[in-house]
Amino acid sequence: MAVLRFLRLPELVRGIISGLLSLIILFVPNSTYTTVEETSEYMLKGDKTFSYNGEKWTVGFAKEVLTPDDITEETYYIAGYNTNNPAKSVLDDMHAKAVYLDDNSGRGGVVICAIDCVGISRKDINDIRKIVIESSKIPNLKSINICATHTHSAIDTQGLWGKNFLSDGKNEEFMNRLKELTAKAIVDAYIARKDGNLYLGTAETEGLLIDTRTPDDYDATLSRIRFDPADGSEDTYIVNLACHAECLGARTTVVSADFPAYMEKEIVEQTGGANVVFINGAIGGLITCEKLDDVLRNFELGLEYVKEFGKDVGEVVMSIKNETLIEPAINIKTEAIEIKCNNTALILVRFLGVLNNDVAKDKDNNISIISEVSYLELGNKQIGVYMIPGELSPELESGNFLSAEESANGTEVNYKPLSEMSRCKHNFVLGLCNDELGYIIPENDFYLHEWLPYFNNAVEESGREHYEETNSLGPNAAGTILDAMDKLISSVE
Repeated sequence: MAVLRFLRLPELVRGIISGLLSLIILFVPNSTYTTVEETSEYMLKGDKTFSYNGEKWTVGFAKEVLTPDDITEETYYIAGYNTNNPAKSVLDDMHAKAVYLDDNSGRGGVVICAIDCVGISRKDINDIRKIVIESSKIPNLKSINICATHTHSAIDTQGLWGKNFLSDGKNEEFMNRLKELTAKAIVDAYIARKDGNLYLGTAETEGLLIDTRTPDDYDATLSRIRFDPADGSEDTYIVNLACHAECLGARTTVVSADFPAYMEKEIVEQTGGANVVFINGAIGGLITCEKLDDVLRNFELGLEYVKEFGKDVGEVVMSIKNETLIEPAINIKTEAIEIKCNNTALILVRFLGVLNNDVAKDKDNNISIISEVSYLELGNKQIGVYMIPGELSPELESGNFLSAEESANGTEVNYKPLSEMSRCKHNFVLGLCNDELGYIIPENDFYLHEWLPYFNNAVEESGREHYEETNSLGPNAAGTILDAMDKLISSVE
């Protein structure tokens, strides 16, 4: 390797890849590129300033089954692990679950919707928003937020898991139906709204989660927001936990929402019929289920474990005894952002039509992805929710960064973490929200393969592997997102 470096072969290979990509960019028609303004027509910006004068909570819930009936007749690729993995059967259904929340202050309601999928682009989310907004069925709506549960056993909604790396794995008819049904769930949640009380409770998930990437740092707290309708009908539970939904392992051949489906089953059994929505958190560590290594290549064991793990999480949800009443106040603000994309592999598949994220180009032919960040508050500074368009490394929330000596690049970072932006007593991350940009990694530990950056996993001399970088926009994504969130939160003070 020393001789090859002396001959500058790694540099030559990188130069060839960069040159080929530059040629591709030159021949991509200008119609491929767009702007923040063009992509934000249906992005509702929320509140210009925050207010805490709500009167009462009004909340609605609705869901739709997304699983197609012809799963064994048509080819639907499973997303999350391997390409060319068509679904063979259904273990449990994919759903779109929507919650409408309003504090009756007259400033409008907010939608939070979760889709059982590995990820969904902002472009597709804006298509859903368009259907809802143009239906005119929800008056005075100030924000629509759609997130992925990140199950690794659902039908491909991004395109990366088709027959091969260069082919689109999405089924157009399925995607159109998903958008229509998700929009329907959102509208129906508004129609089903009821008055009642909202409560926050938390519990720790000791022994359930692991962090597979240095540093060993993750949010082990499960947060539960419970709506108790005044008419005595079913409660609605919104559950936030940072964990990859991949208990079925890499050899899964079944459509499934993974452990959230069995978490819901446990909650429903204990409550007699509650509505349940799962929203993921800062999982970019990589934060996953404790026994992943055991089930990763053992599908039969995964079939047992997904139910066991889901039941365990459901029991944690139901063990919560520390509930506090949330005052009727909901505030949210959203801003569109541009994030430079250095990942040559992702740029390539975007221009081949595999991905459909909105892209922009500057005068120097630098490519960026157009996305967005949102900040939500519930109560009078009781709950703060950082809505992040991807898989956030937990240290970007906590501030527990690797030191220069510990990091792959031998440098410090100079970020303001989310914890230092907090305005509220309790805070959590809502990950994969309104976009999926892959892993969001601190720059000082962003380490690339010497020859084939973004195509091959890099391995440090110590043996530490850097897989997550291959599924990231680049080293500046973390700083761009944190800076945007800091400015957003500062603007409402």
